Amino acid sequence: MYKNKKVVVVLPAYNAAATLAKTYAEIPFDMVDEVILCDDASKDNTVETAKELGIKHIITHEQNKGYGGNQKSLYNKALELNGDIVIMLHPDYQYTPKLIPSMVNIIGEDLYPVVLGSRILGKGALKGGMPWYKFIANRGLTLTQNILVNYKLSEYHTGYRAFSGEVLRSINFNANNDDFVFDNEMLSQIIYKGFDIGEVTCPTKYFEEASSINIPRSIKYGLGVLRVSFSHFFNKLGILKSEIYK
Repeated sequence: MYKNKKVVVVLPAYNAAATLAKTYAEIPFDMVDEVILCDDASKDNTVETAKELGIKHIITHEQNKGYGGNQKSLYNKALELNGDIVIMLHPDYQYTPKLIPSMVNIIGEDLYPVVLGSRILGKGALKGGMPWYKFIANRGLTLTQNILVNYKLSEYHTGYRAFSGEVLRSINFNANNDDFVFDNEMLSQIIYKGFDIGEVTCPTKYFEEASSINIPRSIKYGLGVLRVSFSHFFNKLGILKSEIYK
């Protein structure tokens, strides 16, 4: 609990057996009330590892539903458990759980209802091993998004995010795409609804076990991001009426 607010950490897992225990060990359980893991039809023993660690809430997808589909299951479960502050933490150890107290504090003190762990603030992205092509794409897409959605973030593409329960209940995240562009649709919905977003500097770690999408999927993701940004822009003008903003 943080000031009588229930804190829930959600773990979107896919083939995370090699890094799950290390990630889990750094979660600050003096603050975190519940941990939920959703296994998206992994081919390794992620579920068995989660059970060995004593994770109470484990969701298993018999068929792979995608990164977005994984998050939908997690957020719906977090709301079912009456989570007041929900933090998405990747179990591949690419993002440090040691930032959880800072993110919880920002939401718990009603400073911002959404907090992103930014890899771009400071100079940590390239130092931490982010490939040059991803860094350049990140900067180009973020600039375009800031213009089209009329907001200013250092990046829209981090997977380290914290939300108030109010925000999750206010947006129609279940209508979003099941693939990686889900993350951008969520941020678009949040901005569209008028919620403010805070950012904290997050160290970047790229290593063999950390999840990453290849170049073809990166291109697909980039095109999806542009589609979301233009959709946001035209919905604000009243030219479009997309389901995700209802």
